[in-house]
Amino acid sequence: GPGPAEVGLGTLPTELRAAVRALVGDLDALFTALGLREESFAVGTLSRIVATELASYAPARNRRRMATNKASVIFVDRTLDLAGAVGHHGDNLAEKILSVLPKLPGHKTDVMVNMVELTALQTTDETCSSIAPGCLAQPNDPAAKTLWESFMNLKQKEAVMEARRHLVEAASRENLPIKMSMGRVTPEQLSSYIQLFRNNLKALENHCGLLQLVLAVVQTLKHPQTSKWDNFLAFERLLLQTIGEAEMPSVLNQLLPMIKSSNKRTKDDYTCEDFLVLLVYMYSLVGEIKSGKELDAAEEEVKKALVTTICEEPELSPVLQKIT
Repeated sequence: GPGPAEVGLGTLPTELRAAVRALVGDLDALFTALGLREESFAVGTLSRIVATELASYAPARNRRRMATNKASVIFVDRTLDLAGAVGHHGDNLAEKILSVLPKLPGHKTDVMVNMVELTALQTTDETCSSIAPGCLAQPNDPAAKTLWESFMNLKQKEAVMEARRHLVEAASRENLPIKMSMGRVTPEQLSSYIQLFRNNLKALENHCGLLQLVLAVVQTLKHPQTSKWDNFLAFERLLLQTIGEAEMPSVLNQLLPMIKSSNKRTKDDYTCEDFLVLLVYMYSLVGEIKSGKELDAAEEEVKKALVTTICEEPELSPVLQKIT
């Protein structure tokens, strides 16, 4: 096929071609609203195609003749930083909440917060659907907005302490019998504070947004995926240290015993999907690798183990179904 420099819009699949044209139209509409005359730069093959299409788009050419504000626009292929996209970054509570809680139906970025704890309903069903779910977007609650910003900007330990402080202040304003305790904040402690609001409808109404965010914290900290997140982070840090010193075959050989079939896995072990994420992270981190017999043999063993494990899965996830 054509080399990266020769790839144009015509070489793309029909669906992707339509998506690029739609993106160019949207960008032009945005730049028109901002009155911009842009100069485009591209890093990566797909970015070059988008930038080229925007440059030759007839409405965009007319706009650039008329616009008064100058801007530089840099298009960057996201695939050039797959390590960033699949990595488990540091100590951010917002990222953990968005990763582990289920998506709010009909939304791409918001999550469902189970609100059963604020009711008198007794149920062990995790997916109880008789109570409408809460969510993270609370535009009409200033305290909730401030708390969400702290989830994004502070370290997890500090963010959880902020959640406790906001709850205590809200309970004090409502004259609820709250006892402030110092030291480490636990999900159980936050739950006990939330329970104080349960039988007070006025307090519930006044602080509903804040309570939804704190419940999101509690459910995230208790979620089994959160401990796995920390395992991922530890493994990625170890990879960063060893991958420079060790050759890729030895890193793959270390990974091999961790690939287990579903009947041998515990809740802390990696699933097939988790391994694919780790492999993407590893290969993106290393960049170009010199091929050789040792690497071929190590890769073959990992492939065999993954294929066996995928074949023994009782039920494939949507991602694995798509891949297979």
